[in-house]
Amino acid sequence: MHKRNNPIGVFDSGVGGLTVVRALMERLPHENIIYFGDTARVPYGVKSVETIRQFTGEIVDFLLAQNVKMLNIACKTMAAVASDVVKERAGHLPVLDVIEAGAKAAVDASVSKTIGVIATPTTINSNAYARRIASLDASIRVFSQPCPLFVPLVEEGWLDHPVTRLTTQEYLKPVLAEQVDTLVLGCTHYPLLKPLLQEVAGDKVTLVDSAVTTASQTAHLLRELALANPGDHPTPPVYRYVVTDVPLRFTTIGERFLGRSLGRVEVV
Repeated sequence: MHKRNNPIGVFDSGVGGLTVVRALMERLPHENIIYFGDTARVPYGVKSVETIRQFTGEIVDFLLAQNVKMLNIACKTMAAVASDVVKERAGHLPVLDVIEAGAKAAVDASVSKTIGVIATPTTINSNAYARRIASLDASIRVFSQPCPLFVPLVEEGWLDHPVTRLTTQEYLKPVLAEQVDTLVLGCTHYPLLKPLLQEVAGDKVTLVDSAVTTASQTAHLLRELALANPGDHPTPPVYRYVVTDVPLRFTTIGERFLGRSLGRVEVV
């Protein structure tokens, strides 16, 4: 039986998965967390499926050696093409991924059964969201829109810049023309654009933030499996951040994503 105070392992190809960590910290304040960002080999979206699967396996092996009690795949690309690799290596450990969490939340939220998905071109081309949504409810229509400029704009910190506003209006135009009532933020960078996206989409559109839905499903799963940290220790939770390349840029962008100081960042 895995100890309740063992950490939750969260991993991503870079910095974006810290939005998932932030949501976990807010939802589960007693849990220890270890975050792994493969900053030396980011971006994953342009790599072959075989390479992504190999890298994913290496990250999972590292996290399992840290005695994690569950795994969260925060990277949409890994979730789309390598979730079976993660589950196979994790064995009996619970595994959650952001695509699954987002798809479930979107199906629950949509009344008109018309859902928009915005994500990176790789995630859109993988069709992972559309497939997961269809597996939950085949009658739902999904309209997908790749938004390649959002990641660099977010990393630049241009969250409410005129350029970002114009870009958002252009990207959302075709999706909103389909009268969607729910919009999935299909990239871990996008929650930082939530206020702007909501403003452009309008009040009638529900935004599904995969980071928040992943955190609530994590809470549910830990309760169900009796793995939740009861928080009866006086010591505060331990947060570890591990990267594969010089962490200076990671720290700068990471603190914006996390909304707090990162402290020490380890390099492996």
